[in-house]
Amino acid sequence: MVRVDGLRKSYGTVEAVRGVSLEVQRGQVVVIIGPSGCGKSTFLRCINLLEEPQAGTLQVLDRRIEFGAGKSLPHGRDLARFRARIGMVFQQFDLFPHMTVLNNVMSGPMIVKKMARSGAEPIARDLLAKVGLAGFTERYPRELSGGQQQRVAIARALAMQPEIMLFDEVTSALDPELVGEVLDVMKQLAIDGTTMIVVTHEMNFARDVADHVVVMDVGQVVEQGSAEEVLLAPKNPRTASFLSRFHSTMGERKT
Repeated sequence: MVRVDGLRKSYGTVEAVRGVSLEVQRGQVVVIIGPSGCGKSTFLRCINLLEEPQAGTLQVLDRRIEFGAGKSLPHGRDLARFRARIGMVFQQFDLFPHMTVLNNVMSGPMIVKKMARSGAEPIARDLLAKVGLAGFTERYPRELSGGQQQRVAIARALAMQPEIMLFDEVTSALDPELVGEVLDVMKQLAIDGTTMIVVTHEMNFARDVADHVVVMDVGQVVEQGSAEEVLLAPKNPRTASFLSRFHSTMGERKT
């Protein structure tokens, strides 16, 4: 589904992503962890071209893109078609405040795919039911908790019927008591076979759901493997140091 080779992204003289390579198979849940500022979110944003890498290659499904001087990148409608295959949910919910929950979820199919309301509405209602918000269709974002808004954001991304879902620290802006309801939705997506790349600090979620865990530090992949291998028996000292702060809580609760 996704193959990344030697991806590099710099901001001026600061190299945020330094030659990262990764493969994601269909139906796999890949979780990326690491200290804040290590390049995880930048790498995720490069996958759907919200950030433009300076070097490397990216293949998403049947589309291969090369980066570097003189390389031609998707733009306009071509870029829109590329991004439509990749759903992304961010730290901030970014719902349209003037739209109801139902209209927020319908907005992508209707605006981007030019789908008629008669086609978009059943999809939106089914997805809101899937994230536990079937009774909230006529509410506005200001009337929802943070966890509810993030679940609407997930439903809105899914409404585009993407083939891959990216999650960028989607619980980091939530109060602790609201984190579980969002993670439960993501766990169900994993059970349903959704291909997912997830950046998170929720180690219990990574342990319970990930097929593959990638550890990044200073823009590089320093370790990767199964959740059990990486989270419970890390081989790299930097991984062990990062995880040491979580080992006292891992296993104490199910997130």
